[in-house]
Amino acid sequence: MDAPTTTSGENGMSGGDNWFTPRRTLPASPTDTDHTATDTDHTAQAGPRPADTPVPPRVLPQRVASAGEEGSSDAVLIRRTMAEIGPVADKVTSYFYALLFVRRPDLRALFPPAMDIQRDRLLKALLTTAEHLDNTPVLVDYLRNLGRGHRKYGTLAEHYPIVGECMIGALSTYAATVWSPETEAAWVRAYTTMSQVMIDAVAADELRSPAWWHAEIVTHDLRTPDVAILTVRPNQPYPFLAGQYTSVETPWWPRVWRHYSFASAPRSDGLLTFHVKAVPAGWVSNALVRRARPGDVIRLGPPTGSMTVDHTSDSGLLCLGGGTGIAPIKALVEDVAERGARRPVEVFYAARTDHGLYDIDTLLRLQQSHPWLAVRAVIDQQARLRLPDALRDYGPWNEYDAYLSGPPGMIRSGIDTLRDIGIPSSRIRHDAVEELFLATS
Repeated sequence: MDAPTTTSGENGMSGGDNWFTPRRTLPASPTDTDHTATDTDHTAQAGPRPADTPVPPRVLPQRVASAGEEGSSDAVLIRRTMAEIGPVADKVTSYFYALLFVRRPDLRALFPPAMDIQRDRLLKALLTTAEHLDNTPVLVDYLRNLGRGHRKYGTLAEHYPIVGECMIGALSTYAATVWSPETEAAWVRAYTTMSQVMIDAVAADELRSPAWWHAEIVTHDLRTPDVAILTVRPNQPYPFLAGQYTSVETPWWPRVWRHYSFASAPRSDGLLTFHVKAVPAGWVSNALVRRARPGDVIRLGPPTGSMTVDHTSDSGLLCLGGGTGIAPIKALVEDVAERGARRPVEVFYAARTDHGLYDIDTLLRLQQSHPWLAVRAVIDQQARLRLPDALRDYGPWNEYDAYLSGPPGMIRSGIDTLRDIGIPSSRIRHDAVEELFLATS
């Protein structure tokens, strides 16, 4: 499944002056949620940490906000900038990349051939930063994942200063009416710290895992004309949790990565399974469904995502899967089964037509083997009840944790329904909806 992700990263400024040149520069991430900084010479800045040493979150710079505006003064200035560029955000991101590639043409090779999705990701990273600037734990987690994910692109720490310089250039050009020395200083402070968070995350990650894994396709099962189930064998152990996802690159489209969820819990044989639906104009998805064959080798990025089972709890699981979004749901069911727990699991498998229930037999076999599991198919064109009504009719769900995976519209309506029937947001886990728009190709 083209699954979108929850990203993270790490925070800090150790040795920042060694690599940050303060001439209208702020070291930012060269891209966003998928492009990462691989730092092969970062020990002078951050210093390597032992693999078992936790990296403490560093506190982002805080300043007192102006009267009448919420947040630190830096956060207020950064949000004003983002509000100003909102109507012309596409021009800002295009201008940023134009500056970057003119000043450093060699960096163009690190980016995908088509830049439209990359521009969207950069904007999302900026918006996420602005939204969570005063929430250090959330932002640090976001930046850590961002940094780790960027390793596979071969980005270096030395690239951060030019990226920051171009970022400042683009923002100051298009937010001229609100730009000031104070605003520039706020961006520099924030991105200096944020960049070091990502560099530190890379330093720690390099001690534990490679930047990417090669994986040979061992089976390719075309379930429908547009949906294939692929099983792959990584070239070295690949640690992940049920409910997580990874990024995939094919040999046919170098530097183009898309997210897919793992369709099973970790297996003793080390094999990984993905569900892929070919979408119109989808470079990666069409390649995996229509061109890939056993023996082909793809590349995998690191695992990520927080839609995992809390095994310290005995709460039931309410799982909503739509289309290929059933893949991580099946992985969650297997995870509960392997733990030997008899906690109730309720699965609603949604599809527009019966052809969309391409993996229903697998789930029904699991249901036959585990009395604590109930599987219900909800087909839009045949359903007496739509999914929101079915959820209400089969409740109550007060003692359940909810998991959602599927198309953005299904996730949004599912979240609204779950909140309406009394499930608090803290007990609802799902793929990042914003990433879904960027991953389905």
